[in-house]
Amino acid sequence: MARRAGSFAAIALAFAFSAPQSPAAAALARLATLGGDWKGTALWTGGRSGEFAMDASYATTAGGSAVVETLTQDGVPMMTTVYHVDGADLRMTHYCAARNQPRLKASRIDLADGAIDFAFVDATNLASPDAPHVSALQVRFGDADHLTITFRFEGGGKASFERISLQRSPPKA
Repeated sequence: MARRAGSFAAIALAFAFSAPQSPAAAALARLATLGGDWKGTALWTGGRSGEFAMDASYATTAGGSAVVETLTQDGVPMMTTVYHVDGADLRMTHYCAARNQPRLKASRIDLADGAIDFAFVDATNLASPDAPHVSALQVRFGDADHLTITFRFEGGGKASFERISLQRSPPKA
């Protein structure tokens, strides 16, 4: 695992020290530093309620051009999000447990404040505009070992928020 963590750090450093970066590229580089396993909890508010354990893993892929986030509940992968740069934009596709794939674009990147906000662009496999789907995402970086992601989920005229608070897991021996 130490070798794997080292490769994530090397990729993140390569991003960080390359030519001047666009805000989107800098944000992707920051997301790349999340590489590894995380433990946490998810809390629903709004139209849904409930609290439960939610874990996450982050990995870079495609030569460092994308970051893959896998959210896991009770050891079962539930959702996957892939973050990538598209020209001047930071984009993401969320492969949702609702069986659709919302695509969002960063509407705010403020790495000094530790914030990236995403807004809905469109979705594949969405039965209707009112079908349940992720419509926004907020990423909030704490220190190097803390992260909060909040999904806005809409459907049937109701909005819910799933706030996932994560802490980096210690490397496995």
